[in-house]
Amino acid sequence: MSVIVVVGGTRSGKSAHAERLAGGSGLPVRYVATADDGDPSMADRIRGHVERRPCGWQTVSAGTELAHALSDAAGKCVLLDGLGPWIAACLHELGAFGGDGDVLRGAQEMILREIDRAVSALGDAGAAIVVCEQAGEGLLPSDAGARAWLDVLGEATQRFAARAQRVDYVVAGRVVPLGAPVGDTPSPALAPDPPPVVTPDPSLRRHGDRDVRPGDADHAVNVIAGGPPDWLRETLDVALETGAHTYPREDEALCALAALHARRRDEVVPTNGGAEALWLLGPALRPALAACVHPAFTEAEAGLHAHGIPVVRVHRDPDAGFALDPDAVPDAADLVVVGNPASPSGTLDPASSILALRRPGRTVVVDEAFMDLVPGQPGSLAGEPLDDVIVVRSLTKVLAVPGLRVGYALAASPLAARLRAVRPPWSANTLDLAALCAAAARPDALAAVSQRAALEREDLAQRLGTIDGIRTWHGAANFCLVEVRDGPAVLAALRDRAVAVRPAASFPGLTANHMRLTARSPTENAHLADALACAIGATA
Repeated sequence: MSVIVVVGGTRSGKSAHAERLAGGSGLPVRYVATADDGDPSMADRIRGHVERRPCGWQTVSAGTELAHALSDAAGKCVLLDGLGPWIAACLHELGAFGGDGDVLRGAQEMILREIDRAVSALGDAGAAIVVCEQAGEGLLPSDAGARAWLDVLGEATQRFAARAQRVDYVVAGRVVPLGAPVGDTPSPALAPDPPPVVTPDPSLRRHGDRDVRPGDADHAVNVIAGGPPDWLRETLDVALETGAHTYPREDEALCALAALHARRRDEVVPTNGGAEALWLLGPALRPALAACVHPAFTEAEAGLHAHGIPVVRVHRDPDAGFALDPDAVPDAADLVVVGNPASPSGTLDPASSILALRRPGRTVVVDEAFMDLVPGQPGSLAGEPLDDVIVVRSLTKVLAVPGLRVGYALAASPLAARLRAVRPPWSANTLDLAALCAAAARPDALAAVSQRAALEREDLAQRLGTIDGIRTWHGAANFCLVEVRDGPAVLAALRDRAVAVRPAASFPGLTANHMRLTARSPTENAHLADALACAIGATA
């Protein structure tokens, strides 16, 4: 089981943070209340806490026997909020306030013995969160009773922290993780990927371009083959000739993209590819808990980890065609990132499924990097001006310009302003902006590319359907996801035949037996299918 201690001062946001963690645990929650509602002001505080808690939570009063309230909680998440009021109530019950030194010392010893029993009782719970008031950051109180409360609170907090795998310090509504005990392995019960994560997991930074050697038949990179169209080459030549000597100006690109998607220009944020837009989410939104729907483009999660954001993974079910299940996202997640179409499965979810992710206080980010490769772009939210939805787009693949990094985000003005506030200056360079303007003015040309991509994908899917020993998901983008019995051996055999495909083990939720195959021309697809059939046959 996992124990998290949340420490913070009065009105720091510690209780709200603890409640989000409990809600994201996926377990039934037992809320152990310690405050006394006899005082009208305290009653108002308690009422505010009660109103924001889910109605399905069980609430129990701690009483003086704290261990009893924490015990018998198998399969539940116990939330104790908070330790300071409970200690104060116990000192009052034992007559410690106003008592002599012997009474104070006796009360302290009794309370700490009950704390030890409570710490042991945590082992019965499926998970536990203990909220503690931060003690001792000011002058030592002159009153003996106040000093006794301070001493017991500090010692009790340390005893719970010694049992915990994680301690979060909350100040001004911001969470500062204090780390885990040396030699302890944090449990994933409450958050599968708990912070702090200073450097993203290297496996999340793996991309298909590294799998292609000179001379390989490239079915690993999912960029349209053939390079940029002639009209774009001419546009870039002019931009390089006339604009390289000045700093980039976004005005024309903002107007062009706003017109394309029927949005306001202050709702458009050009970025250095779609990947940069995803990396802006952490510093711009500062979510308490992010949910990434997988398998998907991994840079969103890598960026969140790099900014110390706790992330929970929500896995699509391959037996359901990797369809999105909005109910699988924890209610506590205040940021959800989902791909549509998703990579590497190519799953295209209807807009209704994406919109079902919306909740009060939550931002939904839709990575539509492959949407330009889907004829008609069904399910796109790019033209929907929703206050809580950010759409990330990339023209890198449809324009065949991976070296330019042509991307942008679409969001309601307040969200767009937050993205701009953390974006580096001149993030989109002159060539990127010229490409955005030219593409926005040629929707028919982009639509023709999407038709070509769909035909190539269908051709590849039909050829894959004739191969024994393979499972295929062909989705809506320009690639197919396949699963074979011995992925590493098949990959090695394909490399021997100078055929490059994208190993999919670095996508959370997939294995070394999965690989993504980018569709090309019928001739190239036939060569890939023949090589794959031979590789599977040789490793059977």
